[in-house]
Amino acid sequence: MTEASPESAPTDDLAARVAALMPRAKADLAELVSIPSVADPRQFPPEQCLRAAEWVAAAFTGVGLRDVRLARTPDGSHAVLGHRPAPPGAPTVLLYSHYDVQPPLDDAAWQSPPFELTERDGRWYGRGAADCKGNIVMHLTALRALGTDVPVGLKLVVEGSEEQGTGGLEAYVPDHADELRADALLICDTGNAAVGVPTATTALRGLANVVVTVSTLTGDVHSGMFGGPAPDALAALIRMLDTLRDTDGSTRVNGLDGAGTWPGIGYDEQRFRTDAGVLDGVELLGSGSVADRLWARPAVTVLGIDCPPVVGSAAAVPARARARVSLRVPPGTDSAAAADALTAHLRAAAPWGARVEVERESTGSAFRAATDGPAYATLDRAMREAYGEPVSFLGQGGSIPLCNVLAGTFPDAELILMGVEEPRCLIHAPNESVEPSEIERMAHVEALFLRHYGRAIARGDTA
Repeated sequence: MTEASPESAPTDDLAARVAALMPRAKADLAELVSIPSVADPRQFPPEQCLRAAEWVAAAFTGVGLRDVRLARTPDGSHAVLGHRPAPPGAPTVLLYSHYDVQPPLDDAAWQSPPFELTERDGRWYGRGAADCKGNIVMHLTALRALGTDVPVGLKLVVEGSEEQGTGGLEAYVPDHADELRADALLICDTGNAAVGVPTATTALRGLANVVVTVSTLTGDVHSGMFGGPAPDALAALIRMLDTLRDTDGSTRVNGLDGAGTWPGIGYDEQRFRTDAGVLDGVELLGSGSVADRLWARPAVTVLGIDCPPVVGSAAAVPARARARVSLRVPPGTDSAAAADALTAHLRAAAPWGARVEVERESTGSAFRAATDGPAYATLDRAMREAYGEPVSFLGQGGSIPLCNVLAGTFPDAELILMGVEEPRCLIHAPNESVEPSEIERMAHVEALFLRHYGRAIARGDTA
């Protein structure tokens, strides 16, 4: 790829060079968004993910990374890998993102085509515009702005099945540690607390999912003939699920602590209501601060129920019903132990002697980053320069299992979670978008980080 002229002028002001590259960033993002790289062959052809991987490989080759290649991971997806050697005595920084995206879900709910980048009210709309193709473009823009003035080594990994959770890269990392080993890992799959609020994510909730099945009869029976004494499996399931919340809506799972507090940045209640789309007059659930409830306490969600639908339902007592239940757990809570507690709670809550089966699904460990090292000090400096205020810390409700794999594989490395995904992006939902100024400023942050980190480590000084 031919690169724009600002990249070859390392004496220029970084902010101005990043700003000059924003038309290129938009064009890159439009190309990437146009590739429907959903890593689910049941919905989209796998060739689209391969197209996206090849695009990413060519783009990073164009900004000076060496040996950029596609590596097949154990789940069959391709990770894009590359590197740039470190100058003598300099540290190495890993840049991470992913090119696969969520399916568009309800096409009719999109105000513009999901795989066509569309500008509306100043934001750029399209599936993956923020999660996570916007972060890929952020990386590219930062590297173009720096040009040859990169005083650190670089390693790149852009995975291709993060959204499907099939664990390809997590399985790849331990056996290929030398390919990814670095002093600081920039995991760019999160974002700021709000537009213009510089933020690093320091905690990720873990996950424990189960499917609970309740059986009460050998088969459905006529409600007129048997209704009343005949035990209703759906009613039994509803009673069981209701025990997972207190009267104020707080999650209650026997054996789990539900009173944690969050030490980082808060989350204004009215802003949360707006970000989450809570209807007027509907109360938020639980007690304590919004941040406590989001990032420091377990949170249960009933993801789905199998039962007779309203349309087409018969006058019958249901013999069987099941639900998929998701439990998010904060750092400090073991996900396997949480799954055990949820399973035991549901079994104990079954009324009327109903038979209960609980099937374990996925679990994911919570993550907490250490923030007292030189990489975080350098990030704070970069955030202050780019945003004019210090970095804030927040948690995220989603789990990123790769973080725990990386932390276990590289225990001496610092992991920083950051990126362009703020709440208005509506990642995973229809009408996903990205705020262009976040791409611009976070690219500036990354460029500053790479410049300052290399020179600070070389001096043995992080000030």
